[in-house]
Amino acid sequence: MSGRIPDSFIEELLARTDIVELIERRVEMKRAGAEFQARCPFHEEKTPSFTVSPRKQFYHCFGCGAHGSAIGFLMQYEGLEFLDAVEELAHNAGLQVPRTETGRPQPSLGLYSVLEAAAEFYKEQLPQHPQAIEYLKSRGLDGEICRDFGIGFAPPGWDSLRTALGTDSEQLKVLADAGLLSEGKTKTYDKFRNRIMFPIHDRRGRVIGFGGRALGEDDGPKYLNSPETELFHKGRELYGLYLARQRVGRLDTIIVVEGYTDVVALAQAGLRNAVATLGTATTTDQAELLFRAAETVVFCFDGDEAGRKAAWRALQATLPKLKEGLQAQFLFLPEGEDPDSLVRAQGVEAFSILLADAAPLSDFLFDHLMAQVDMTSIDGRAKLVTLARPLLDTIPEGVFREMLIERLETLARHRLPGPAPVRPGRGRPSRPKPTQARTPLRLALAHLVQNPGLVELTGEVDEIRDCDLPGVDIFMNLVDFCKKRPNMSTAQLLELLHEHPAQSHLHKLAVWQLPGDPERQAMEFRDAVTGIRLQWTEALLARMPKIVEQSKAERERFLELQQQHSMLKRNLRGTET
Repeated sequence: MSGRIPDSFIEELLARTDIVELIERRVEMKRAGAEFQARCPFHEEKTPSFTVSPRKQFYHCFGCGAHGSAIGFLMQYEGLEFLDAVEELAHNAGLQVPRTETGRPQPSLGLYSVLEAAAEFYKEQLPQHPQAIEYLKSRGLDGEICRDFGIGFAPPGWDSLRTALGTDSEQLKVLADAGLLSEGKTKTYDKFRNRIMFPIHDRRGRVIGFGGRALGEDDGPKYLNSPETELFHKGRELYGLYLARQRVGRLDTIIVVEGYTDVVALAQAGLRNAVATLGTATTTDQAELLFRAAETVVFCFDGDEAGRKAAWRALQATLPKLKEGLQAQFLFLPEGEDPDSLVRAQGVEAFSILLADAAPLSDFLFDHLMAQVDMTSIDGRAKLVTLARPLLDTIPEGVFREMLIERLETLARHRLPGPAPVRPGRGRPSRPKPTQARTPLRLALAHLVQNPGLVELTGEVDEIRDCDLPGVDIFMNLVDFCKKRPNMSTAQLLELLHEHPAQSHLHKLAVWQLPGDPERQAMEFRDAVTGIRLQWTEALLARMPKIVEQSKAERERFLELQQQHSMLKRNLRGTET
């Protein structure tokens, strides 16, 4: 752990969490032998390749490679950060998350409670102000959808919320820290006045801020968001994301729009997979959230110049997050239309038709760049390469990046600098990635990761503690770690070692297929450890001087190593490693 939450708490939390029960509440699973099986919730598939192991407390998909503990599942399925996933599991287990002194300060519970109280106050005010209700009706929104989104109203007065919630100086400070008050020359006053109020939730459903839509022309900016606070950072949040995921978990597609009412209007029309940015250009943090929530993200903007500029900024933020299997699309609405007005005027079917015709990111990318150059000249096409290549370099390596480079080459009508990637069906045939050889060291590590209790069978290994065979230091670290906690599950071990330099390697070994029979496991593990010792003995023998050059002490050591080598070979049970 990075000092934020004690290791002992993570270990206890995972011990109290049943990963099968956690995932079963979200994914339909069936028992398959000692494990559970389902269609993977993280990629499209017809044949189930997603497995959950009660013994390991670990999930793994043989199709897309997704794997992890209960914490990892919540992070991937619900789009939570690590700390949020821990807090969610702790809440379910009835535990309080402790923090160490070196960790980031825990947000004051008073901030959450006062924001929740403010949301309730605004909701209670809405029925008392006919002008607010009439505005919502004019936007085609009914009472049910307003209740779903917790929409309320901030009265016109300067101190309505302050009077209702700010009972003393300490409470007034909490209100100010939550971004609900503004500072005047002589006193504080309500930040939101005469506005339709849209509560903004974090990924756990807690209110962390508000967006307010002015009713009057003299009430300042048309839309006003909460200021940056300890809880609210508008570049890291998305309006409507929590509510969208509450209904269906992981989404196939998510629609990004520009306004709160667009999100609510689309939800009322049956499209409950829309979210909105919070008055800023799309950030890389928001792009990360979007792709955690869905495989396909459709950015929906006005077709005017401002909308296209916003779309281009969204594209730039999205490129570094386009891992394999993810895609982004761009939809530009007719001039003067937004999702809200279009759905009200033409119905959800018309909007759905436009969605289906959204442009792939690749089309928008190259169309935007080609509009800036003269494609009929060599100079213009060279400039296209100059403009496009830095953008393509931000995309993670993979098939999508290679295909975009190939398209750029076609448009520029020449090969780009550097070696051309070898693709299936072109030049040499593609070869599958080689699988890791099952060496004694890797087998020993894999068995320990998947069954830490096997450490009791390690035997005498001090002789290899300081040897220089590659990877033995990792094995000895793991042995020492497991001796302290032999009853850990795989999930607990990997979470506690999540900052270990070999963490990614250990994750790969955690999903190796090993014998299910405990006796076979024990035999294979002991043979693997013996194999490591045998390799080290052979390495020492190879380094000894020639017999004719050996001193008496060296000769004695040589004979000792030969005897040890013979004994180790006899001890091997013939398992192929």
